[in-house]
Amino acid sequence: MTFPTYLREGARVGLRPFRLADGPEFTTRAHESLDLHRPWLFPPTTVEEYEPYATRLTEGAGRAGFLVCELGTGALAGFVNVNNIVGGAFQCGALGYGAFAHAAGRGLLREALGLVLAHAFAPAGEGLGLHRLEANIQPGNTASIALVRGAGFRLEGFSPDFLHIDGAWRDHERWAVTAEMPTPEGAHRTG
Repeated sequence: MTFPTYLREGARVGLRPFRLADGPEFTTRAHESLDLHRPWLFPPTTVEEYEPYATRLTEGAGRAGFLVCELGTGALAGFVNVNNIVGGAFQCGALGYGAFAHAAGRGLLREALGLVLAHAFAPAGEGLGLHRLEANIQPGNTASIALVRGAGFRLEGFSPDFLHIDGAWRDHERWAVTAEMPTPEGAHRTG
C-alpha cells in the first residue's frame, strides 16, 4: 500500500492536507466519534457536508487543514485545522481539532499538535510563517484544555458567549502560544 507524502512526520503520525477523496473515511470516522465530539465539536458526518468543508480548508485563503494519519497504516486518526489566519503585524491563526474515537487516548493528537505547531511557526515557504496560535475552548472540555496546556499554551482569558455552537452562544477560555515561548518536553516547534 502506498501512502501520501506527509508535510510533517512524528514517531507515530504524519500530517497531510485534506483531499476530497478522504470524504468516505473522514465521515465514517466522524460518525463513529459522535459520542466523543459532542457537544464540543461538529465535524462533517456525510460526504455532502465533507466536500465544502475540505474545499474551504484546501482552496480558501486564511485556512490550513491537516489530516492526522497513523504512519503504520495511513488511517485517519484525527484532524487539526488552522482557521482565521491573519498576516501583517498579527501573524496569527485559530486552531480547531479533534481525534477520532478509535485513536482517542493514545497520544496521537498530542503528537500531531506538536507537528502543527512546528509547521505553523516555520518560516513562510517551509511552513505558515505564523507568530501566534490561539485555541478557544469551552470550560467543560477538560480533554481539550489538557491537550493545549501540555503543548505549552497559556491561558489568556475568558470570553462569555464567544462562539455559537450547537444552537447557543457558548463561553470559552482563550489559550494561546507564540513561536518564542518555551517548548514543553516532547513538543515540536521547529523542524
